[in-house]
Amino acid sequence: MIITGTHQILAIDLLKASTPDGAAVDAFMRDHTFPIVEGTKVTFVFRGDAESVYLKTWVWGLDNSQPLHRLENTNLWYLTLDLPRKSRFEYKLEVVRGGHGQWIQDPLNKHRAIDPYGANSVVHGDGYVVPSWTQRDPDAPPGKFEQWVIKSKAFNERRDFLVYLPARFRKTRRYPLLFVHDGPDYLRFANLGTVLDNLIHRLEIPGLIVACSGTANRFGEYMNDERHARFVTEEAVPDLEARLPLLGTPRGRCLMGSSLGGVAAFSTAVRYPGFYSRLLLQSGTFTFTDLGNKSERGELVVPIIKFMNRFRENPTLVAERAFISCGMHERNIYENRSLVPMLQSTDMEIRYVESRDGHNWENWRDRLREGLAWLFPGPLRLVYE
Repeated sequence: MIITGTHQILAIDLLKASTPDGAAVDAFMRDHTFPIVEGTKVTFVFRGDAESVYLKTWVWGLDNSQPLHRLENTNLWYLTLDLPRKSRFEYKLEVVRGGHGQWIQDPLNKHRAIDPYGANSVVHGDGYVVPSWTQRDPDAPPGKFEQWVIKSKAFNERRDFLVYLPARFRKTRRYPLLFVHDGPDYLRFANLGTVLDNLIHRLEIPGLIVACSGTANRFGEYMNDERHARFVTEEAVPDLEARLPLLGTPRGRCLMGSSLGGVAAFSTAVRYPGFYSRLLLQSGTFTFTDLGNKSERGELVVPIIKFMNRFRENPTLVAERAFISCGMHERNIYENRSLVPMLQSTDMEIRYVESRDGHNWENWRDRLREGLAWLFPGPLRLVYE
């Protein structure tokens, strides 16, 4: 990147100005890593024969399909966009050949993010760094996971989930309980086990016992289902507290979840006010309406709309404090922003954090340290903050 006065000359501009041939394109590809991030600009590049190429994104407010431009007399395609500092987003490329489009990961980009649906390519804005505490620290002793089984009367079936015990677990101590919705996905896609090991080792949070629960019916059970709230509060938590050395008080209980899991956590707390003292809600799908119960998201979210509309009419104190985070690039940002003053009006203590990211697991991963350490400050946090 070259700055001339106030004009920013990008690498792709220099290539275009050179009337490039195959050798010039080869040199350009050799001399750069892709996408090319230059200050507040990012240039996506694809090289290959195609009828057209599109950038596919999930950035709310941005056209989710934008064409790349072919550099004249070459098979190099490019697209330059604004990219604010410290931002991050996931994308794919659609390559059209023979009239048929194929979505692919960017073959020039080594950065990947996996989720339950596969993997996406990732672009990191200037200044974004993958947090060190999300990566395995060889000095941090790992916790242990135990398989937990409950025969649920609420669902009339057996329920299995994983329970994390911290590395220095002792039966003579008492621990807070963190109950995580979509827990297996948090472990796989957000490095939750590693994050817990590191933060506990660094004394940023105390030793926690963590129940990592999941369901095959998220679109039913996580949308303000009374049975789910009963299963968690009247079955799972009492069973855990009876068999493990947990604090067994509201201040020792926290519900956590993202997206629909955030709805499940919040709606459970609403059904049992005061039973949980802490909430960690990430990008919750807190859909509401001011006129009727219809939404552009369709009939699927009507149970959430009805629940949120009722709560908005009469907000009540359901927990002492909540950490809420959301990405600026996702459609849930409006609902999450709206939730904050509503909960504050009930005298709930709120910490709200926005990031230049989207609705994805690595966004939620990157907010875990701030959320967990604020809800459950460890010895280091208590001394220095």
